[in-house]
Order: sequence, then C-alpha cells, then structure tokens
Amino acid sequence: MSMLKGANMPVQAPVVRAVLGWQSGPGVPDADGSALLLTGGGKVRDDSDFVFYNQPSHPAGAVRHEGKATAGNQVTDTVLVDLGRVEQSIERIVLAASADGGTFGKVPGLHIRLLDATSGAEVARFDSPGATSETAFIFGELYRRAGQWKFRAVGQGYASGLAGLARDFGISVDDSPAPAASAQPTSYPPPVSNLPMAPPPPVAPPAPVAPPAPVTQGWPSVTVTGPDGQPQRIGLPATVPPPVAPPPPPPAPPVPVAPPAPPVAPPAPVRLSKVTLTKQAPTVSLAKQGGRSGSLRVNLNWSMRSLGKRGLFGKQRTAHLPDLDLDLCCLWELMDGRKGIVHPLDNQFGQLNDAPYIMLDGDDRTGANEAGENLTINLDHTDKFRRILVYASIYDGADSFAGLDAVATLYPQHGAPIEMRLDECTVMSRAGVLFLIENVNGELVVRRESRYIIPAPGQFRNQAVDLAYNWGLSWVAAGPKT
Repeated sequence: MSMLKGANMPVQAPVVRAVLGWQSGPGVPDADGSALLLTGGGKVRDDSDFVFYNQPSHPAGAVRHEGKATAGNQVTDTVLVDLGRVEQSIERIVLAASADGGTFGKVPGLHIRLLDATSGAEVARFDSPGATSETAFIFGELYRRAGQWKFRAVGQGYASGLAGLARDFGISVDDSPAPAASAQPTSYPPPVSNLPMAPPPPVAPPAPVAPPAPVTQGWPSVTVTGPDGQPQRIGLPATVPPPVAPPPPPPAPPVPVAPPAPPVAPPAPVRLSKVTLTKQAPTVSLAKQGGRSGSLRVNLNWSMRSLGKRGLFGKQRTAHLPDLDLDLCCLWELMDGRKGIVHPLDNQFGQLNDAPYIMLDGDDRTGANEAGENLTINLDHTDKFRRILVYASIYDGADSFAGLDAVATLYPQHGAPIEMRLDECTVMSRAGVLFLIENVNGELVVRRESRYIIPAPGQFRNQAVDLAYNWGLSWVAAGPKT
C-alpha cells in the first residue's frame, strides 16, 4: 500500500535500495535519482555528501548510485543505502530526483519503492501525486530517531531543477563548462628526506685544564725525632685535587625543518551538467556514468567558427553552413571477429537488433537540423562489442575541419551526456576521428580521439581511417569489400 505524504514507518532492513520508477514513452522526460547525506543542521558536510550520476559513490561506502534499468516501458533508477555504514554525524538521507528534458508533470507512474536489499521485499512505497511544473523532487528521506532508522514520505517539488535542490542543502554547484586544466604540474618543495642538509658548525676543542694546585687541608703539624734519630713531621696534610667538571656534551645535530605543506586548493564544485572529454581528462566509463543498458545516441552538429565578419571560406557567417555536408560514420568490430562500417554512402545505415547493433538515422546535409546526425548503439548488446570508432567525414562544402566547430555528444539512455568538440584542426583534413569506444573487462570505455586523418595518395577517407587504426577491412574503389 502506498504511503500518504508525511507518513513515516520504521526500517528494519540493514541495507535498502531506494528505487525510483516511472513509465517511459514518447515525450516523457528522463529522471535521475540522487541522495544527499545531511547532518543535524539540515546541510551536507561537504560536496562529497551528494550522490548522483556524476558522483555515484559516497567516500564512506554507505550510499551508491546503481544506475538505471528498463523493462518494457518501465524505467527504474536505484540508490543503494547501507544503513550500518552511515557515519554517526549523518542524521538524514534525502532521496530525490531530477527531470531531464521536461517537468515531472509529464512523467507518468512516478513512485519510489524502498526494498530490502537482501530479500528484495518491499519495505515502503510512495506514489508522488500532483506533480506539475517541478523539475526536481524530494520523494522521501531516511532518518534516525532514538537509534532507529525510519522512512518518511516527503513529496516536495522544486522548479529550479537539481541545481536548486542541491544548493538548498549546501552543495556548491558549477554548471558552467569546465576550464581546461593547466598542462604544467604544480611544483612543490621536495620531501624532507631529499633536502640538502647544511653541515653543523665546527666545535672548538675544550681549553686545556691546568693541573690543580695541591690544596692543604690546613691541619696543624709538629716536627718530632723519629726512631732513627731523624726529624719527622707528624700531621702533614694530604694534597687533594679539586673535582674536575666533565666536558660538555657535543652539540645535538640540527633538526631538519619540514617544508611548508603545499597549498590545498578548495574542492571543485559539483558539476551537474554533461561530462566533457578534454586532453587532460580524455576517457570515461559508460558503465560508471550509468550507461549499462538501453541505447547510446551519438549526435553530431556543426557550425562555422567566428572569423570576423566573414567566414573562413569567404562566406557571410551564419549559424550553420547551408552547403556543408558532414557524414557521421563508424567502424565496428564484434567479439566474434566480424567487423565493418556504418555510413550513409550506399545506404549502409546498419541495424539495431542484429549485428552490428548500430544504426545511423539519416544524412543531415546542412547541419541546420537541431537534431543533427545521429548514430544509435544498442547497449543491451555491450558484451558483443569489441570496439567502435566514431568519426566524421566532410562530404561536401569544405576542404578541411579547420575553421569549423563540430560538436559530438554521446547521450546514454541512462546517464549524463558526454561531449567533445572537434575544433582543433590545423591541417587540410576532411576526416576527424571523434571517439574510440572499447570493451574493457565487460565495460564500454569512451576515449576522446580528436585526430585528423590525411589520406595518402590513392587512398580515400574511410580507408585512411581504417589504416590509421589498423581495423583490417578489405577495400575496393566503391568502399569496403563485403
């Protein structure tokens, strides 16, 4: 039975899964679950207390974002909470979600279920009613009361999205593009063990000590005649040397002084927006971004770079080039050794539900279409992929990528978008490689390439890309030999 808003109940299970669920369909926004770990003051201690798709695991290991799954038209996004590992300073764990591409009023069947992670039994359920224009929602919270964990159905909406919700609880949010990292590492003083040590100053030898003069005790003495008839003194005082002070101990060696600690930079704000692949951060795991299943859409859009009043090719600058035709293509290889190409020439668009499990949706000849060109990869067949090389080829309208701004974005069905820009070309190349996606121990890892290929004499662009990456296709004049 679904709980009423504001109701609470005890939680006996030591480990629980908070499962956000809804029905997918045309025009239905995606939703992303998250958790915030709060102290008694109702705020996070720092940004690491926010667990979501871009920060999927809490440092203490108590909370983990497990990602999404789809069964028919039912979609779930799950957060696991190990209550026994929650630190004592944490009193509440807020279970929230944000809508991507619309409002929660357009998401049917929205609910949250709390499950025993061991048995799978339902501990609690809350069907959130009345959502309209909200783009973020608190569905419930786990909280401590007298040493016992409880769950409360909350149902509080936010029109300011995930960023507004996060800021309310003390998260510093950076939703701007990430600046490029410096290529030069910061220099710090060397460790103590490597510091040159100045020799101690020489110690002067102690001054010689003169032998002590005899000291007379001052006793009285008399002279008498001895048995041999000779005079003899009786009571002659003994000569006693004064005590000599021990030499001072040698000076202690100088104690090395540790260098000052390197400056600690403040933690970077949490990024809620898409992941951007750069030279400094060129790879990302699709699985760790939540892209374990469903579809992966690869989108390509392009425009002319601003070069004053007129463009590089002598045309008046506009948002898009009306006569520029870029083709989105990929080379693919499966675990069973089969390999090939997907591109618009000769209608080699591929297919989703059979090999190669990749499909190109069409050929945008202008770039003016907001949807651009799209290549869809079926992640339900991740185990069948060995590698996929995604690249763009200028078919018509320009002699090189120099002067163009092309943007490639990966949109996992479950996870944050991954973006890279193709804007660094300085050579006369009409083939730009975007991403290499490889199967690494069962996970698809995306690597930014940003590589521009110049065909050798007698080669054509697709063949040159193949040879640059040792793909091993056999080519004839019309394309790959099948």
